[in-house]
Amino acid sequence: MKKGLFVLFFIAIMFSCKQKAKMVIPEWVPYDESEDIAENATHESLKMRYKRIQSQILDKNDLWKNVARQLNNFGEQDYHKLTPYVLEQNIPTIQSNIDAGYLTYETLTQWYLYRIVKYENDRDKMLNALIAINPNAVNDARERDRNKSNKEHPIYGMPILVKDNINVEGMATTAGTHFLKDNMAPDAFIIERLKEKGAIIIGKTNLSEWANFLFLGGPNGYSALGGQTLNAYGRRVFDSGGSSSGSGVAMAANYATAAIGTETSGSILSPSSKSSLVGLKPTVGLLSRGGIIPLASTLDTPGPMTRSVIDNAIVISAMIGQDSNDSATMANSSAPKNYLEGVETGTLQGVRFGVNKIFLADSLYRESVEKIVSMGGIAIEFEPIEIDFQGFGDLLGADMQIDLPKYLNSYASDNITLRTMSEILKYNREDSTARIPYGQAEFEEASMVDLSSKELANLRGRLNSQGVSFFETPMREHRLDFILSIDNRNAAYAAAARFPCIIVPMGYTQTGQPAGLTFIAKPFEEDKLLKVGYAFERATKARKIPQNYK
Repeated sequence: MKKGLFVLFFIAIMFSCKQKAKMVIPEWVPYDESEDIAENATHESLKMRYKRIQSQILDKNDLWKNVARQLNNFGEQDYHKLTPYVLEQNIPTIQSNIDAGYLTYETLTQWYLYRIVKYENDRDKMLNALIAINPNAVNDARERDRNKSNKEHPIYGMPILVKDNINVEGMATTAGTHFLKDNMAPDAFIIERLKEKGAIIIGKTNLSEWANFLFLGGPNGYSALGGQTLNAYGRRVFDSGGSSSGSGVAMAANYATAAIGTETSGSILSPSSKSSLVGLKPTVGLLSRGGIIPLASTLDTPGPMTRSVIDNAIVISAMIGQDSNDSATMANSSAPKNYLEGVETGTLQGVRFGVNKIFLADSLYRESVEKIVSMGGIAIEFEPIEIDFQGFGDLLGADMQIDLPKYLNSYASDNITLRTMSEILKYNREDSTARIPYGQAEFEEASMVDLSSKELANLRGRLNSQGVSFFETPMREHRLDFILSIDNRNAAYAAAARFPCIIVPMGYTQTGQPAGLTFIAKPFEEDKLLKVGYAFERATKARKIPQNYK
């Protein structure tokens, strides 16, 4: 069928008047992507030179079956009618629109499901953002409508997307890898917290496979199951960032009210910057890692990815809690439990910001600093100290050798029988074309790291000390409240130091690529980060919706 006729067919069936039965979604038919791949073969960035775009494993039609049965009596008219009440709106505004009767939790959830299909079933706009759809999302929303009197938290009834290395009961948890494609596991601790407050998990997002710890030199956002995640601000033009790539592009395209990512070193900050989002990398231990496929427990943490700071505060408040299965959370007992409280009182007035002189060559960074100063902030330039960061990769590999088998033993479903990294490497080689088109060199190198428990403990301590020194040296010298960075450029140092970070959109390059200003603070100062992030967001209003997803 010619492309023009297919579009007419798609419009006639899917976007007709209000449906009286289950929606009929046109079948997704894999297309010849060779021309797209050839066009990207000469991209200036090696990260953008693709071998695959579509998944060779996941059948999108299985996703659409889960959507179609949930869109009874919801059609194009409904979608357009509700769009002003949902698109780019923050959670408090959406809750107000529900209270006013413009929306219900059911129609809100249906709006997002409809939008997901509208774009993800279009070969010219699909972003490969998703790996799974919750088949019970609308039923969950109806239950929220029936029990509105139980609404005690603003996350109540809000559709949330979750990175597919986080356990959600009823959907496989895969880390994007073929090996775990049928891994059915119970809810992670943070998912339990979200659900008990009434959140709706609408689906699972694509990611850089194994949290970007599989291959060397290939693109961010690729996984064997999900295919190649594409950037909503420039499909096949801009990098999606990683590893929480799907969470980033899904939020940019308005597929949910919020998304959850995970970070070891830059995996929330990077995709948040590339998708013009607010991303919070919390202090390790603020949020539980229980039920999350690990990379390195020394550094791992989940965190919210949203279109606004206020939403970020809402989501992190809903996830916090002490988990007896994650001893790191025992340190968060003195942390605030409600990060929403007081966030709107945030100010830049009198706050002391450390400005890295190296980054002043970046015009957006420089302009952001000037804006902060114009709002009463105090900017102090500093020369970053040199530190010894040798062995960072060894730390990740040594941790993964311990942490991955521990996850598999504790959470993986009975059909998952392999346990060690060497077994998984061998499994992938059985069908390298489908399972590891970019190879698995990084995973293999990590499997060969050989450190004794004492050596590993010493390495953790040294890297932590070096990371802390990188930030605390200028902080002490200049009495700084925060350090300012760009995107994920200081992510590894912040990870080692266990310093929390929040990234807020600061604008777009001349080519239209998003960029973010990253605020870095001392451990368990997330409340301060959210307040200053809110003040900067309010002063700049930098975020713009991607042109082709309005």
